[in-house]
Amino acid sequence: MEPIRQLENEHLGYSDTPVLSSGYHVHDGTRPQMPVVKAEPNQVPSDAVILFDGSSLEGWTNCRDGEACGWKLVEDEAMEVVPGVGDIQTTAEFGSMQLHVEFMSPAVVKGMGQGRGNSGVFLMGQYEIQVLDNWENPTYADGTVGGIYGQTPPLVNSIRKPGEWNVYDILWKAPVFDAEDLVSPAVVTVLLNGVVQHHAVTLKGPTEHRVLPGYKAHADKGPLKLQDHGDLVRFKNIWVREL
Repeated sequence: MEPIRQLENEHLGYSDTPVLSSGYHVHDGTRPQMPVVKAEPNQVPSDAVILFDGSSLEGWTNCRDGEACGWKLVEDEAMEVVPGVGDIQTTAEFGSMQLHVEFMSPAVVKGMGQGRGNSGVFLMGQYEIQVLDNWENPTYADGTVGGIYGQTPPLVNSIRKPGEWNVYDILWKAPVFDAEDLVSPAVVTVLLNGVVQHHAVTLKGPTEHRVLPGYKAHADKGPLKLQDHGDLVRFKNIWVREL
């Protein structure tokens, strides 16, 4: 009969189990513990970087001229596109991350197709997750809200009515380059209002309008950019956790 093996502090793990590719044993008691992150319901995680909380536009810049951004603060702790001012982006830059963004299309409906509630969330400044009012408003599939613009349509359309807030939760794995060579492409998972739009989808390169995408080497971090497409789209409660 094999003897019963009892290890000191066995509840913390084992040292006589097979070794994983990480170099640790299965159930290794010496493997580092995870940091504690407090995540209360509907609250910002305790280790998140808050990019916009409605109090100011500090930390954002106008992509057109580099000066303080020209978007405006509005009620409900939100900011609103000022058409013609141009896109805005964070002064901070990020690579792989968990991103939370809330947006709202205008309650007063104007236009149709791509001309209705159009904006975009650009990861690393060049990979767009589309923002559009697609409530009873069809357009080309890879330009639909929740889509990886010009590349991959969302699995479903879970947009809310105009004038209601929508929630993006995005998991982003940044592309990796070795000099000019692509080592691994970008991968994204997107939820819109709690509904999966993309699950671990590989991007074909930065998103473009009416052209085929393709990768060119770039920095391992970039800004979060929000688009001025001429519509009065609002954003609020923007935070990020670097991965």
